[in-house]
Amino acid sequence: MIPHLSLCRFRTSHHEPHLGLVSDGQVYDLTALGAAEHASVEAWLRFAAGDVGRAVEALRGVPDGAQPVCSTEVLLAQDQEPKVLAPLDVQEVWACGVTYEMSRAARMRESGDPTIYGRVYDAPRPEIFFKATSHRVVGPGEAVGIRADSTWNVPEPEMVLVVTPRLEIAGYTIGNDMSSRDIEGQNPLYLPQAKIYDRCCALGPFIRLAGDDLDPLAQSVECVVYRGGQVAFRGETHTSRIHRPLDELVGYLGRCNSFPCGVFVMTGTGIVPPDTFTLADGDVIEITFESLGALRNPVLQLPVD
Repeated sequence: MIPHLSLCRFRTSHHEPHLGLVSDGQVYDLTALGAAEHASVEAWLRFAAGDVGRAVEALRGVPDGAQPVCSTEVLLAQDQEPKVLAPLDVQEVWACGVTYEMSRAARMRESGDPTIYGRVYDAPRPEIFFKATSHRVVGPGEAVGIRADSTWNVPEPEMVLVVTPRLEIAGYTIGNDMSSRDIEGQNPLYLPQAKIYDRCCALGPFIRLAGDDLDPLAQSVECVVYRGGQVAFRGETHTSRIHRPLDELVGYLGRCNSFPCGVFVMTGTGIVPPDTFTLADGDVIEITFESLGALRNPVLQLPVD
């Protein structure tokens, strides 16, 4: 499914990344229209801060006065221009953990101190951790990485909140929080090494704008890993199983913390491959959300250095 009224980033060989609007299967070049708020994702999030509804409504009339640059089908094709990019420019990516019961159970199995995950699931304060800077994030069709010093690597499909500098949820996208479960399992203090490295996060392809008849907690989710053209793993969940209110996650992230360019917030995973499964170089991960589209990335074994 191609989501309606969404933002995206794309580029061609003739220009730097532009901000695009997706409407009725067509892509419009917002940056080319010349308005300051359309220069980038950062510029739009700053513009939307304080009144997301107004900012979204202002986009609805764009197709009436502009020509599309291409269809979404062309944009998502990997072998032609324009090329779709990850839908962030300078924002940080933060992540929430143990927000689904399935994730809680998996973390308790892998950890030498399982009680800490059981406690955080029910605690007033959620687990929130830094995930990635923009240069560690890949977009659709780009390779996610698995660490050379890890033997147990898995994808974590997640709904991602796109948040303004005033901590308002402005939209939603698809994310893959790549994780080295053996490293985290050795000691919870190794979490940053298990989670933060080059190509550790994939986002995209679109930012589905808030308020466009989308219920973020009514989304079916599927993750499929292909290996040699065959299905190596398939899992499903539903965002209604998220244990905490989305505004609560954003609220805790924003305590004593500022995000002047906006921030992307991963909301946790409800799909956990079996303990016998690990990703391999050359695998392809496809994550599909009912109303957000699909994010597809090959897997690359990273070098030690």
